[in-house]
Amino acid sequence: MRQLTVTIPDEFYKTFIAFFKHMPDVVIDERETIEVPEWQQKLVLERMENAKPEDFLDWDEVKKELDKKWL
Repeated sequence: MRQLTVTIPDEFYKTFIAFFKHMPDVVIDERETIEVPEWQQKLVLERMENAKPEDFLDWDEVKKELDKKWL
C-alpha cells in the first residue's frame, strides 16, 4: 500500500473526498495540522542549541550534489 498527499483546489474538495471514500482500503485523514510529539520538539531544540557552525552545510553545495545524484 502507498501513501499519498495531494493539494487540490477548494472547489474540488467535496468531489474528491466523495470519490475516494468509497474505495476499499482507502483512509482519508483530513487533519489540517501535523502534531509533533513533545519529545521530538525537545530533541530538535537541544540539537539547535548545541549546533556549531561546522555542523552546517552550504545549501548551494548540497543542492549541487543532490542534482548530480538524482537529475
